[in-house]
Amino acid sequence: MDLISNLAIGFGVAVTPINLLYCFIGCLLGTLIGVLPGIGPVATIAMLLPATYALPPVSALIMLAGIYYGAQYGGSTTAILVNLPGESSSVVTVIDGYQMARQGRAGPALAAAGLGSFFAGCVGTLILAAFAAPLTEVAFKFGPAEYFSLMILGLIGAVVLASGSLIKAIAMIVLGLLMGLVGTDVNSGVARYSFDIPELTDGIGFITIAMGVFGYGEIISNLSKSEEHREVFTGKVKGLFPTKEDFRNMIPAVLRGTALGSALGILPGGGALLASFAAYTVEKKTKLRPGEVPFGKGNIRGVAAPESANNAGAQTSFIPLLTLGIPPNAVMALMVGAMTIHNIQPGPQVMTSNPQLFWGLIASMWLGNLMLIILNLPLIGMWIKLLTVPYRWLFPAIVLFCAIGVYSTNNNTFDVWLVGIFGFIGYVFIKLGCEPAPLLLGFILGPMMDENLRRAMLLSRGDWSVFVTRPLSAGLLAAALLLIIIVALPSIKAKREEAFVED
Repeated sequence: MDLISNLAIGFGVAVTPINLLYCFIGCLLGTLIGVLPGIGPVATIAMLLPATYALPPVSALIMLAGIYYGAQYGGSTTAILVNLPGESSSVVTVIDGYQMARQGRAGPALAAAGLGSFFAGCVGTLILAAFAAPLTEVAFKFGPAEYFSLMILGLIGAVVLASGSLIKAIAMIVLGLLMGLVGTDVNSGVARYSFDIPELTDGIGFITIAMGVFGYGEIISNLSKSEEHREVFTGKVKGLFPTKEDFRNMIPAVLRGTALGSALGILPGGGALLASFAAYTVEKKTKLRPGEVPFGKGNIRGVAAPESANNAGAQTSFIPLLTLGIPPNAVMALMVGAMTIHNIQPGPQVMTSNPQLFWGLIASMWLGNLMLIILNLPLIGMWIKLLTVPYRWLFPAIVLFCAIGVYSTNNNTFDVWLVGIFGFIGYVFIKLGCEPAPLLLGFILGPMMDENLRRAMLLSRGDWSVFVTRPLSAGLLAAALLLIIIVALPSIKAKREEAFVED
């Protein structure tokens, strides 16, 4: 009964005209920018974050959540139509989605992605609503030692679940942790690693790094390719809806993808990314029906399963953010920034001190998913026209929009130069095959780890055993150690590499 009454409060907040309007704006803007090549949800939210400063906190978060779903839908649209994943978790959608588009079946592919995402999003939101309260009760038992141990588990989880080389993932995490320490020390008031640059005494802005590494880095990478490699889909979409046979194939795949995504999305690090890879791997291992198209040649299951897993994971990734105040991925880290801007401390106290915001945000997720279905299915033709804009017109607009967005946060030209520098660094990461998401996770968790470690040391009078004598902290550290041992096993290591290398 508590769940129903809480959801009633949430829908009461979410269906007010102003919140419905901002939810719609978020979904529309997110889809519009998410569909552009080279920009995913992280860059989209980073660019549009300044626009939420003047809004009430509930409306701001509802709009940002709408941007998140919209950018993800847009990512799958780009993956299917132009063989270019809008974000990392749309990488596997490219394999079969683009083949379907080339066969003139872009409509059913886009519809499968949209319908699968809608179903998975609804299930993920239901899990979030059902399990948020019990997890919050546990969160109240967390002290500085427990938070530090939890962040250790989160960082190890990010390393284990990152695609590609473990060494590179660890390097990215460490670099992110070091960058997070730039600025003024909260305990002593001394400037750290600022190199006597006044602008760095407040630290490096998260938006600056996100825009540079993701937005500008991708643009530089795209410009480094010849024009013939920047493929643009120019064919016509014939038939929007999947056939009965398509539905028969995709429904079990959507259910499997949703289950996988809901479970893996809660994990810190690349939960949604791993979910989409895992869902695709499961489908490839599932026997083909008679007459079904092989995988890699345009199988609709290869679109429906990863997109369902990706969106279910996106919804359940809100659980650690809203209950523990720990961002499990780069997008959630931006949401922490948005909450902080509006003087809301992410964590277990949000549910008790601000139930309208907590349950309003959860209720808005259902409405956001519904709006996206209504928006995306009829507007597929418009997205295709947008993708035919020549890249020489497209990238200057993106660069300008990023520069305006980052300047408006602090009214400081130094930040604009910094974005350019991080753009070049992002391009170097792409060339080296380093995934930037662990860097952002390390950057956001670094200062929090530093603060909680020192607080735990102060409370225990310098006794390091506090991390293993407190049961919750010891359990979290044991889980982190178990993750390291499991991933170090030769058989698991081989399977992990196989899961991430898909041709």
